[in-house]
Amino acid sequence: MLGVGCLSLIFGISTAWVVTRFNFPFKFFFEWALLLPAAVPAYIIAYTYTDFFEYAGPVQGMLRDFFGWENAQDYWFPNIRSMGGAIFVMASVLYPYIYLMTRSSFISTPVSFYHASSIHGKNVFFNVAIPLARPGIVAGLALVLMETISDFGTVDYFALETLALGVFNVWLGMNSLSGAAQISCVLFVFVIILLSLELMARNRQRYYEKSSGQNMMQPIKAKGISAILCFLICLAPFLFGFIIPVGVLLNFVLRGFAVINFQEIFSTSLTSIFLAISASILVMTISILMIVISYYKSNAFSRFLIFISSCGYAFPGTILAVGVVVFVGWLNDLIYFRLNYFTGSLIVLFFAYIIRFLAVGNGAMRSGIEKIDRSIVNVSRTMGHKFFTIIKKIIVPLIYTNILVGGILVFVDVLKELPITLLLRPFNFETLATYVYQYAKEEMLEQCALAALLIILIGTIPVIILNKTINLGENLGSIQARFLTGDGISLNKCPKSLAIKYRKGGEEIKPSGHKITKSLKNLFQENNVLPWVRDKIPLIYVDQELISVGDLWFNQDYKANNNEDGFLVTWDKKMDVIHNS
Repeated sequence: MLGVGCLSLIFGISTAWVVTRFNFPFKFFFEWALLLPAAVPAYIIAYTYTDFFEYAGPVQGMLRDFFGWENAQDYWFPNIRSMGGAIFVMASVLYPYIYLMTRSSFISTPVSFYHASSIHGKNVFFNVAIPLARPGIVAGLALVLMETISDFGTVDYFALETLALGVFNVWLGMNSLSGAAQISCVLFVFVIILLSLELMARNRQRYYEKSSGQNMMQPIKAKGISAILCFLICLAPFLFGFIIPVGVLLNFVLRGFAVINFQEIFSTSLTSIFLAISASILVMTISILMIVISYYKSNAFSRFLIFISSCGYAFPGTILAVGVVVFVGWLNDLIYFRLNYFTGSLIVLFFAYIIRFLAVGNGAMRSGIEKIDRSIVNVSRTMGHKFFTIIKKIIVPLIYTNILVGGILVFVDVLKELPITLLLRPFNFETLATYVYQYAKEEMLEQCALAALLIILIGTIPVIILNKTINLGENLGSIQARFLTGDGISLNKCPKSLAIKYRKGGEEIKPSGHKITKSLKNLFQENNVLPWVRDKIPLIYVDQELISVGDLWFNQDYKANNNEDGFLVTWDKKMDVIHNS
């Protein structure tokens, strides 16, 4: 854990600071591409890197040809199937947890703090950025360590003795469920410690800025050696965590095209997709009911239950599998279930998925529901609407994006899940993850390369979807630019990048077709904009000047002339904004 944590910190913090603080070639590509390694399961990278770095692999072969070495006695090369290799492999795919949370902390830090540090001659990175981002860094690190302690495929393939692997070997190898349960209790202690650290970090992740000005830090343009260095810092983890593994797998597919069983992979893919979609629907339905009801009808007991239900993601899949089997066995002794083996195993498998990934759904739902004013429900109930009608017509449209994001994340996590599926699946029931594992452990990488590529390809879908459009922070859809000539906002008057912000009070704009400047408050009142969405409408800025209010109005001073290129903001809303009386 220590090695993976340290290397993940180096990758995550350095890349987060570089893409936030500097402008350099391919910056906007790296902003989202650095998340792609999270779509690659660590066990797949372990399989590919073993072939890539072993004695007969391309790296050592190229070194022997270049230096004229004849055998392994002529030189030293690190063994990839070792503790150091496992640290490198796992850090290459887990650093995005730290990158994402740390970058979010860097962006949200008030710019006045950076200015104050510069005025006093202090280093901005060490004296401001890192201390204020520490809660986010610790939270991301805790997630990395949780993933490390729960890893099964990598340590099994590298033959490293860990507690998670011990649970699997004692249960299936020695046929001792009680022994596996005892090892799980030891793992349980480590997980509780990590979970406590993560919760403490989240509770401390807050600070305040009194000014009403905008607080986005303006990046510094990197030139010469600095630009090259920034590029290399971002390239290294992306290369190790995504490009090389995908390249090796593509080579396997092309090299072993004749031995790939396409029919079996197709049926296995359908099975995996069915499991993932079904599990994501179940998880998100339960999350919606739990979070919405607890938020508006909460008490100490319901909050405690939600906390307990959200702990499943922190526990290794092997522990959860043992716990689910013990619990279901005890329950079956009380109430005999008249189910056939296949149906019963699927129910148990879905039950384990819900326990494992309910935290993902709850987290996505909570981040959206906390931004909705509680008074909306109270006002609606005074108008005679029932609680579940309010959820359907008001709450769900407001948190539509969170539901979609949570569902996609659960889908990908279930698709990649190995230990739970491996331990609880019915006989002769394969998913892409178990299919890859079965062939890879027998060193038959060419037969499973296509299945591994499919896991990675499907895992990149969330990153592509969530970055194709600008996802609004307040969960009201997405915005895009529609380009035209002779109308809209002049491209010549706008810089290459614009800022999307939200209402703080006191904003003014001269609407297109008007000769006077009006406050947003008056515009909203005159046009019957619903009160509870006014603070959620995206405001487009050029520097400190408001140029567009969603797709409702744009600034007359920025209007494109005849034959001048311009654009209009199009807003894909997820709910009604203007009241139609």
